[in-house]
Amino acid sequence: ILVILAVAIVVISCNKTTDAKDFKTAYVDTSKLMEESIEAKDIEAKYKGKAAEMDEKLKSEATKLEIEMKNFKQNAMTNGQAWAQQKGSELQQRDQQLQYAQQGMLQQLQGQSGKEMDSLVKKYKKIFKDFGKEKGYDYVFGTGEAASVLYAKDSYDITKELTKLVNDKYKAEGKKEESTETKK
Repeated sequence: ILVILAVAIVVISCNKTTDAKDFKTAYVDTSKLMEESIEAKDIEAKYKGKAAEMDEKLKSEATKLEIEMKNFKQNAMTNGQAWAQQKGSELQQRDQQLQYAQQGMLQQLQGQSGKEMDSLVKKYKKIFKDFGKEKGYDYVFGTGEAASVLYAKDSYDITKELTKLVNDKYKAEGKKEESTETKK
């Protein structure tokens, strides 16, 4: 009786498999979507601008330091060894502080831009989920740098549709292509 019951359970469970043709699937090239996303471009431009500002500040400080080092070399012989050691140590310390400031600024920018991009990715995941439900997809796969689809027919590619959707939503939020339009 137990053997017959086990065989019956196996047969019933095998009959419950779903044919793969019953699924509606699509994929999104996430790399391409991020390249064409106005919001992602705006975030990138924002942090490029901040990086340029910080770089200008550091360059002016580095130039001042460079001039002082040249003057130091010229005055080292005339002002004596004690002055040269003190001034050399001072200049070396300022150079090190400048390097630390540069590293700190880079880390700060990377952290801030990383947070914004992470929140953008979360936002897009929600859009993908809502879009998939609305269109009746069983699965929406992602391709790109972190590919989870190794092959798919081009007819399953919904990247353009989703790119238009995320850009339209971004524009509807009141944020226009100001920064990208001015660059063109």
